[in-house]
Amino acid sequence: MIDECRRLLLRIPILLLWLASFAALFSSCQQEQPRSAVDPEVAFPMVERDLQDIKEEGVLRAIMVYSETSYFLYRGQPMGFEYELLTRLADEWGVDLEIIPAEDLGQLINMLNRGEGDLIAHGLTITKPRQQYIDFSNYLYLTKQVLVQRKPENWRQQKRHQIQQSMISDPIELIGDTVAVRLSSAYYGRLQNLEQEIGGDIYIDTLPGKLSTGRIIKKVVKQEIEYTVADDNIAEINSAYYPSLHVETPISFSQRAAWAVRKNSPELKAELDKWVDSMRKEVDYYVIYNRYFENKRDFRARIESEFYSEASGKISRYDNLVKQYADSLDWDWRFLSSLIYQESQFDPNAHSWAKAKGLMQLMPATARELGVSNRSNPQQNLEGGTAYLAQLYDRWASIPDSTQRIKFTLASYNCGYHHVVDAQRLTEAQGGDPDQWDGHVEDYLLKLSYPRYYNKEEIEYGYVRGLEPVTYVDQIFKRYEHYRQLIPASTAAKVAT
Repeated sequence: MIDECRRLLLRIPILLLWLASFAALFSSCQQEQPRSAVDPEVAFPMVERDLQDIKEEGVLRAIMVYSETSYFLYRGQPMGFEYELLTRLADEWGVDLEIIPAEDLGQLINMLNRGEGDLIAHGLTITKPRQQYIDFSNYLYLTKQVLVQRKPENWRQQKRHQIQQSMISDPIELIGDTVAVRLSSAYYGRLQNLEQEIGGDIYIDTLPGKLSTGRIIKKVVKQEIEYTVADDNIAEINSAYYPSLHVETPISFSQRAAWAVRKNSPELKAELDKWVDSMRKEVDYYVIYNRYFENKRDFRARIESEFYSEASGKISRYDNLVKQYADSLDWDWRFLSSLIYQESQFDPNAHSWAKAKGLMQLMPATARELGVSNRSNPQQNLEGGTAYLAQLYDRWASIPDSTQRIKFTLASYNCGYHHVVDAQRLTEAQGGDPDQWDGHVEDYLLKLSYPRYYNKEEIEYGYVRGLEPVTYVDQIFKRYEHYRQLIPASTAAKVAT
């Protein structure tokens, strides 16, 4: 017994040393990684959903960040590097794409592990701390972090070497200075590591997660903050619009930017990795990348436009008119805007091969019936187009579900009321639900492109190119989701759905 006690006493110093070493290591790890915004309760996956589940449901849910390069609206069209890639991925897998916008960048991992989305479609820097909670795809591109700072007030009168002399050109010069970044960003972690490397304090001012990197860069321009950190591709494209910025001082080595999935989605990760590797070999990938990170002229045009959603919350120059006539339908003006974009992309002079014309592509006969004398006049066209929509909506009063009724209305606006009635009759004859557009009448409208169906005795109006109205309805609703998520409702009436 005494010998056993002696052995235990001899082990105590070793145990204490081991505990001290562990504590030091833990403390070091805590210092080296950014203070995480990961909720301990959702640090790991809370749902079981892998690629097979996504394909069975037919929907890929992607968590996205609204920013000037990733996902935004411009002249009524959803755009962005991540958005364009996602649409191609969804097409490749044969599924619909559902965008889950993240209001707080610090919540991306929490949202993913809670099951709000299937993947994070944002250029996240691959770091070891993050790898504890999520799995990254193969990288999409390489980047490095740079310091974003303002040139001196009189920089236009100075030569390049004079400007360089007044800039922080070495990270060691940041000792004692304040740099503002988001708390949960890789930039925060890099600044913490940089402090250790240069042996001096850098004061880190933490900013809210709702601010995109582009918005933080604007704070430097407006002199609200002195310095921030950004990935070089984002910093450089912003400096094309803000020439007063200096973005040439690197503070990191090259890093990989990738999308992320939950740790319990191995099939999804494997297929995503294959797709990324394949996509990066395509010319199309580099065209998309250049559009958002290299094409400075297009970037300036977007930023300066009043129809760039981040700048103004506007969809088109006709927003006020659209709101006025959407009220007459009791529709959300953003929904009516989606229809108008589908028809004309907001071009009042647009015309089709079938002689439809104007914002809502009124046919000559329809315009005459509605008293529209000038189809190119935006107000007349909108007044006539919405009056015609109201007539069609009334004709589908027998449809009990309001969303389905609107879909019947849109299809009728596109291909004609009687063709949709034919599809409804065919649906009922084939044992489907004639009051249900989704998966029923839309399917039989598609079949009316084939003789074996449009020659049936219950069909009165014959052939119709069914794919056009079916795609028309689908695209209007999908675009409306983008508008609804990214454009303030403000004076919107009842939502069309």
